[in-house]
Amino acid sequence: MEIIKRIMIDIFIAVYHTVWFAILLSVFILFFYLYAYKPDNAGKGMKQVCRAWILNFKRSSFFRKLFCFVFVTAMILFQTLLNRKLWANPLSNVMGGWWIWKKSADGILILTAECFENIVLMVPFSISLMWVAKEKLILKKQDGPVKNKIWFGSIIWACGTTTFLFSVTIELLQLFLRLGTFQISDICYNTLGGVIGGMLYWIGWKFKRW
Repeated sequence: MEIIKRIMIDIFIAVYHTVWFAILLSVFILFFYLYAYKPDNAGKGMKQVCRAWILNFKRSSFFRKLFCFVFVTAMILFQTLLNRKLWANPLSNVMGGWWIWKKSADGILILTAECFENIVLMVPFSISLMWVAKEKLILKKQDGPVKNKIWFGSIIWACGTTTFLFSVTIELLQLFLRLGTFQISDICYNTLGGVIGGMLYWIGWKFKRW
């Protein structure tokens, strides 16, 4: 019960610290998206551009899904890179922690929820990734015409590989920029979270079809 309480508190604090930054960044990024892919209102003033953004958000389900994906990604980047202090030695704990207990400098066992938090971190990422890019990531070809099909294995593979690469990129940036420590356990837990997110997406897709 204590570990569940710790996880809930840490997640709430992380969301509280990052939510407004993530919202603002997502809004600005989707302004650039509209300029790049729907430039009809470009050069017509800020009022017209804002109106076009709101209309796209209301009318386009893809636009809303893209907003969710950018929002989740921004929260992850803020939590893992932008809101970190400089570390003198980012290779001080390469293996990282593999369970809910870790030893302090004086040898005392301390309860930590980092492993579960790293799993939870990537669950919404892989779900929102499937929302916006499942056709490109799990496209299947069958005897000539290209058809979109949802395969459980394809979703797990796409979510697992994407979150793995995303996590490795974050860890390497932490290493080179000295923002935290490079940890193999973080990569493993993040990848597991991505796989779990893919499983949840597939279950939701199945229920929606039924």
